[in-house]
Amino acid sequence: MRDFVRFWLRLVFTIFKVRCNIQFDANKLPTKAVYVSNHVSFLDPIMLFAFLPGNPVFALNGHLYRNKWIRMLMQTADVIPFNPIEPGDLKELIAKVDSGRCCVLFAEGRITESGGLMKIYEAPGLVADKSRAPIVPVWIDGPQYGYFSKTKGKLPHRPLPRVRITVRKPVKFKLKDELRRQRDHISNEVYMIMRDMCFDAINNGDISLFGLLMKAAKVNSKRGLIHRPKFFEDVNRVPQSYKDIVIKSFVLGRFFKKLTAPGEHVAILLPNALANVCTLFGLSAYERIPVMLNFSVGAKNMVSMCNTAQVKMVITSSTFIRTAKMENVVDALRENGYRIFYLEDLRKYLTLKDKIGAYVRYKVKRVPHPEGGNKKAVILFTSGSEGAPKAVVLSHANIISNVDQMSCIETINTADIFLTVLPMFHSFGLTVGTFFPIFKGSRLFLYPSPLHYRVIAELSYEIGATVLLGTDTFFRGYAKIAHPMDFHNIRFMYGGAEAIKPDTRNLWGERLGISVKEAYGSTECAPVVTANNRIFNRFGSIGKLLPKIQHKIVPVDGIKKGGELWVKGPNVMMGYIMPDNPGVLVPLEDGWYHTGDVVEMDEIGFVYIRDRIKRFAKVGGEMVSLNAVHETVIKAFEKDGADYSYGVVAVPHESKGEQIVLVTTNKKVTNDRLHVYIKQNGLPELYLPRVILYHDSLPVFATGKADNVTLKKQVMEELNIAV
Repeated sequence: MRDFVRFWLRLVFTIFKVRCNIQFDANKLPTKAVYVSNHVSFLDPIMLFAFLPGNPVFALNGHLYRNKWIRMLMQTADVIPFNPIEPGDLKELIAKVDSGRCCVLFAEGRITESGGLMKIYEAPGLVADKSRAPIVPVWIDGPQYGYFSKTKGKLPHRPLPRVRITVRKPVKFKLKDELRRQRDHISNEVYMIMRDMCFDAINNGDISLFGLLMKAAKVNSKRGLIHRPKFFEDVNRVPQSYKDIVIKSFVLGRFFKKLTAPGEHVAILLPNALANVCTLFGLSAYERIPVMLNFSVGAKNMVSMCNTAQVKMVITSSTFIRTAKMENVVDALRENGYRIFYLEDLRKYLTLKDKIGAYVRYKVKRVPHPEGGNKKAVILFTSGSEGAPKAVVLSHANIISNVDQMSCIETINTADIFLTVLPMFHSFGLTVGTFFPIFKGSRLFLYPSPLHYRVIAELSYEIGATVLLGTDTFFRGYAKIAHPMDFHNIRFMYGGAEAIKPDTRNLWGERLGISVKEAYGSTECAPVVTANNRIFNRFGSIGKLLPKIQHKIVPVDGIKKGGELWVKGPNVMMGYIMPDNPGVLVPLEDGWYHTGDVVEMDEIGFVYIRDRIKRFAKVGGEMVSLNAVHETVIKAFEKDGADYSYGVVAVPHESKGEQIVLVTTNKKVTNDRLHVYIKQNGLPELYLPRVILYHDSLPVFATGKADNVTLKKQVMEELNIAV
């Protein structure tokens, strides 16, 4: 009877677009195992009853067990009521698995309200560990868009969403001894398994950026028969729908297709605006490679960037050039042979036929080049904080993988509003601030400058922003001038590019009631490598590695604790284009990216940055951390106030090899005061800078990150040291 019921359930579900992919031979399933599944709808237990092999025990939480329809359709299944925090229920389930049965558990204990993972109970880990049974991860995707879910108002619902059930190979689960004593970490281990499963289920490494845009438009563009919600907006305050963005991208793409060759690198010199988004997608749709120029570095560096990437055309806006007073940049680019095209001139060339053609392509959902994978997608540039900027070539798979990796740790939906102030030439601003909300169906507001502190605070209040990205410098500026209600709707915010200081974290927590999460990455990794989130978050740590990122911690001579972090994964770049070898892609050796950061990792995977290899000085044969000196200086003079800046660099010295120079805007700093602090705190005498210089300001990048290269040049010029 059970097999008969399951047959008819399978038949009905298959007709209604449910597909199950079991990634192993069901006949070789271990005699005892723990199926651990996410939970997205009331249909989940019925679908798993229909498709999972064997005769597993279904441990259903109260809300499921009390549902008469579920009990009726599963009356031939072995179903038991289960409370994940009740010891008696745990013992009963462990006994059943010990007797040679498989069991099915929903790790979250309840149906998700966000569409992603919620709280993970330790019950699945305890059952697997005590019964010495493997965990079989199960991921259900699709029902969250249906009427049997709890995501109404957060995800677009439709009558018959496509459903995919993915059942991965059994995973051995054995807790480390130190984790057995910490039950809260048991759920974390299960969470890590489910997080990786989530990435495997949702990631498509073969699709192109424009193909994914079309897919997102198909899912989110309509509500009902005629309503088209507006998802995107910029300072022009003209809200746009997915339809508007796709059609404009088609128009721009078809136009620039006539002016460029397939695979050509085309530079974009635009601020955060929807015109930038449409230009980028338009070029990408027809296999032209957008080169995002950093307009904060000056004309000379932008000419160098164009030369490195071997571009022929620069797309910009006359309004932007005039407003930003960058006429000298345009003149320099023209003098070096680069064609300048203003988007305002496009109206002269477009016809009604072009617009109708773009509309037809949108309606038929035609993607000119649907395959992405390891093809070039975008070219960005390193910040140049440790040398001349290099071109970083990111593939479609790199960017989409990083978006999906972030989606596995932070679920966003149509109720979220991203306030993106980081520029799109910045990898964090492009991937997480722009592509992430577009591909995952969240609303997006693009603002052109992160430096307008008061305007951004007011804007956040007006639009009800729920997500904010930035750097420590910007966050500190926003918090100081903001009214406590300006950021009242913020659900999560991430800081990157530089470490989040305790003062900044405390300021947001105490004054605004918001927890600042820290993420870490680099342009070469598209960019996020590690991140904290609500489930795993530790102050002082940069979080855990994102799904599917391999790592090595390689010992470094002269550094006793930790080692250099090497990473490898689907988000790691294709390679560099070096300034001294323009146009030539130099891939990474064996795919490993050397971050240059010295890190330590604890027993449950939290990563801590201890230093940066290039931020060491060799004084008299001893390795001295410039970051440690910098932190010492800040602590020594913190009573003077937080408005002063401090910079520490190493320059050549005749007898010592190198000497440490402190540059500060605080004229109260003296060598004697610093020497007293070092002695009182038992710090090495090597931490005492040999020279102290006083400047009115210290050089920084557009992101607020310290520009140590420029600072070092200034110091060497001031001290008459030959470069």
